[in-house]
Amino acid sequence: MTGVTLSSADLDVRRRRILFRCWHRGIREMDLVFGQFADNELSTLPEADLDEFERIMAEEDNDLVRWVMGTLPVPAHLDTPLFARLASYKPDFEEVTAALLGKAE
Repeated sequence: MTGVTLSSADLDVRRRRILFRCWHRGIREMDLVFGQFADNELSTLPEADLDEFERIMAEEDNDLVRWVMGTLPVPAHLDTPLFARLASYKPDFEEVTAALLGKAE
């Protein structure tokens, strides 16, 4: 969960660009969510889903992290099956934080 696992070698230019952007969001939490989603689903997303995914990626990271974590309700324009799939890739950040602080069991 530390970085790209999908090779961009077999991806078209658009998907390569999206993959890079997914792992370089600016907020590590969003790197993990978007990056894992891209690693697992990017190569098979149809063009319409790619369009929607790029619209989601255009949102501000600070807003996205709150919507994904559930601290703010997802706005109507993002309340879609694709966004729900994307949000399902969020790691258990409490577990990650505990491990980083040396409190993991």
